Amino acid sequence: MPPPIFFSLLTLIFLFLSLSFTPCSAAASFRRNAQKDLVRSSCLHASYPKLCIHTLSSYSGPANTPRDLAQAAVKVSLTRARRVSKYLRTLSGLKTKRERAALKDCVEQISDSVDELSSTLGELKHLRGETFGWQLSNAETWVSAALTNEDTCLDGFEGVESKVKSDVKRKMRNMARVTSNALYMINRLDESGGDDVLQSYQGTRALILASEGIADTLESSLAFATSTNETSLHNFDFHST
Repeated sequence: MPPPIFFSLLTLIFLFLSLSFTPCSAAASFRRNAQKDLVRSSCLHASYPKLCIHTLSSYSGPANTPRDLAQAAVKVSLTRARRVSKYLRTLSGLKTKRERAALKDCVEQISDSVDELSSTLGELKHLRGETFGWQLSNAETWVSAALTNEDTCLDGFEGVESKVKSDVKRKMRNMARVTSNALYMINRLDESGGDDVLQSYQGTRALILASEGIADTLESSLAFATSTNETSLHNFDFHST
């Protein structure tokens, strides 16, 4: 009859095979759930909560901390601003002098918005503890200015009735909404003071690290059991002959 260690080894192998992919899956699941929870809780009181959740949930970059989400929200706004800027520059066939003047001003204002949002993103990427408040103040000022530019652009088309105005208004409205959400995310980050932006997620991070360590533990146990079993089987075969 094989020694008891033989059956222990079989049990351990079965356990290893059944759980070998679980740590990675568990880690990925924890990470996805943490990101979803962070997005939902962060967007709860945004200016446009549903739009906030939709845009940030579909964001392909990192979204593990409030700082990540603030950057993501600004990136979404910057992408929209660049699209609108390109659209405005390609418009043609304006019939009145007023329309052309409004469009010219709008192109300049949205170009300024692109610059301001780009500066905001750069600031958020290089936040430092000693200058955190000053940097967040800069970011808030720039995003607020971008919002003002968007409103001013629409004001220029006041009294103009045309398809161009309707198209511009629709695109500007969409851009303004994501920019408003971006400003909210920056304000939320500012209110935290930079000290506790990660605290509520330390537990999740610990679980992820622990689950990733399960694989190493199982591999070590299997290696030890295999080594021990080889010795036991050698002795078993020797005495049975």
